[in-house]
Amino acid sequence: MTEKSELFSAPAPAVPALVASKVEALRAQLNQWAHEYYVLDEPSVPDAEYDRVFQQLQALEGAYPALVTPDSPTQRVIGAVMNGLAPVRHRVAMLSIRTETDTEASGAEAFDARIRRELKLAPEDPPVEYVAEPKFDGLAMSLRYEHGRLVQAATRGDGEVGEDVTHNIRTIRQIPLTLQLSAPTLGADASSLPPEGARFALGRPGGETAPPVLEVRGEVYMRRADFEQLNERQREKGDKTFVNPRNAAAGAVRQLDSGIAAQRPLSFFAYGLGEVEGGPEFATHYALLQRLKAWGFPVAAQVRIALGAPGLIAFHQQIGAERDQLPYDIDGVVYKVNSLALQRQLGFVTREPRWAVAHKYPAQEMMTRVEGIDVQVGRTGKLTPVARLAPVFVGGVTVTNATLHNLFELRRKRVRVGDQVIVRRAGDVIPEVVGVVPAPRASYVPNFRMPRQCPICASTVVREPGEVNHRCSGGLFCPAQRKQAVLHFAQRRAMDIEGLGEKLVDQLVDGHVIRTLPDLFRLDLPTLAGLDRMAEKSAQNVLDALQKSKQTTLPRFLFGLGIRHVGEATAKDLARHFGALDAIMDAGVDQLLQVNDVGPVVAESIHTFFAQPHNREVVGQLRECGVAWEEGEPTAGATLPLAGKTIVLTGTLPTLSRDEAKDMLEAAGAKVAGSVSKKTHYVVAGAEAGSKLEKAQALGIPVLDEDGLRALLRGEG
Repeated sequence: MTEKSELFSAPAPAVPALVASKVEALRAQLNQWAHEYYVLDEPSVPDAEYDRVFQQLQALEGAYPALVTPDSPTQRVIGAVMNGLAPVRHRVAMLSIRTETDTEASGAEAFDARIRRELKLAPEDPPVEYVAEPKFDGLAMSLRYEHGRLVQAATRGDGEVGEDVTHNIRTIRQIPLTLQLSAPTLGADASSLPPEGARFALGRPGGETAPPVLEVRGEVYMRRADFEQLNERQREKGDKTFVNPRNAAAGAVRQLDSGIAAQRPLSFFAYGLGEVEGGPEFATHYALLQRLKAWGFPVAAQVRIALGAPGLIAFHQQIGAERDQLPYDIDGVVYKVNSLALQRQLGFVTREPRWAVAHKYPAQEMMTRVEGIDVQVGRTGKLTPVARLAPVFVGGVTVTNATLHNLFELRRKRVRVGDQVIVRRAGDVIPEVVGVVPAPRASYVPNFRMPRQCPICASTVVREPGEVNHRCSGGLFCPAQRKQAVLHFAQRRAMDIEGLGEKLVDQLVDGHVIRTLPDLFRLDLPTLAGLDRMAEKSAQNVLDALQKSKQTTLPRFLFGLGIRHVGEATAKDLARHFGALDAIMDAGVDQLLQVNDVGPVVAESIHTFFAQPHNREVVGQLRECGVAWEEGEPTAGATLPLAGKTIVLTGTLPTLSRDEAKDMLEAAGAKVAGSVSKKTHYVVAGAEAGSKLEKAQALGIPVLDEDGLRALLRGEG
């Protein structure tokens, strides 16, 4: 007699009208949320909230069995076929498994105790062998192979009928279009797998024959890094971002246009079988997974065999500790009885197999309230709106702040102070507000506006045309940007201050030893030698490097200032055009636009930078500290010998370093590119030149050695 059957056989208590009404309301709410999650791919509440209400309904139905109906969310897998995709009826139903929401060890102990009770095992009997694997947060998928070839892919849908998404699944490179078959024929034991690399054609004589029908069940998902890159691209284009990797993957799979799916980086893990005709027999679920790997399917590397409750507890704790470092989202682990014979003996109860359970971790999405919106200034000057939250435990930690990315993202999500929002934290990703829980506001709340002045240094806040991010223009002065400004200033292609690396800069800035760039040149030996891991000799080496760096060039100094959009080439163009720093600092936008390769955005950026009194003051103090360079005559309107020429450097030259050769070419007006194309005028090749030389020869582009380069610079080319 099953647990559910025993429940029905008990005398049914009278059902209070209030309880019946409550059950109907819970079902309506769960059905709405399920429709948003499975059909629309736009959930309005986090999984933890759905689970809480689902358990509430389960408890009421357990107390009042007369209320249980076949269409209750507790009795079937929720989902539906989306219009536009052909329905697919599953020959073997795709059922969900029971969820154990107790995130502590007792969840594993309860499952093991239940299995031992069902199998009528005595305490002295050996432990049950399980397979333990991660519980992926993606979209369940059934892949149908006939005679070894993929013929259909279908979503789970309602468990009985799903959607045909073959055209999109074919774009996922991890999914084999044909099975990789081996020889000799494999047995049921995983130890009989063929050696790595033993692969044969489908049905090749003497080799393994593909099963006439094989349905592989698994999960389509998106890796965290791919998801972050996708959302960043969406934000840059001003398009809608995705709530989480699961939504992004589900939305891609269910597109009518496979081109959209192909542009989204989807992945796949296999974890079981559906309908099978012919093929090998398996004694254990673990052996089945090993065969899936041999057939070419990705299977999670974390899959383990676990003995009894202690083995399950150890696995749950191990994966929990590794969870943040995994490249994809999981919300728990899955335990399955390993023996397939015991699985058949245990059978099913209503909508769930008795032989498996999902053991959850703390939720990575939770609801909370926005108590305020602040602005943070990053190391590069980017202003980011940040929601101050009522404390909420999510992803294993208490979260009080979450990023809103930028003003446009905030407005798109319609976040205002006082709103109930969904907060997500996964891995090492900064917590973010992913959406507002729809609800009427009690009173009018104004839209958030970006400040016109930096909240840290009061410099002007700017947003360039076409950009979504607001930025502080006080780069050299703004305390939030100090470390980035110092590291950029000290780098080899700028002031070239040897020994001034990230760890030393951290100590200098965090210890308030330096506040602006000129403070670098005011450092003394006792101050430097007193820092952690800084002996007197190392401190003296840094001081010597600082002294040496004072004699520089105007392009290097300009580049070192860290003006947005001003790279090495632009700094050289500015120095060449104006000849002197003061002329650049006093130039208007129209004058700056006359410089080679300087467009409106760059001109505005330069003008805004030098319009800030703080930045001019820093430049003045650097001069007072002895930083100097030779200034030349302006070359505005003059023609340089290699102006308009594009040159590529490759290989190692006999006497010139790559940087020296680049400096010489750019001083002559040439543009030094990193790749060869039809627009390249010359390629300068040294020893061990590679593909760039081959491409130049194929395109018929002139190739020069070092002597040829020097001749070209002398105007002899």
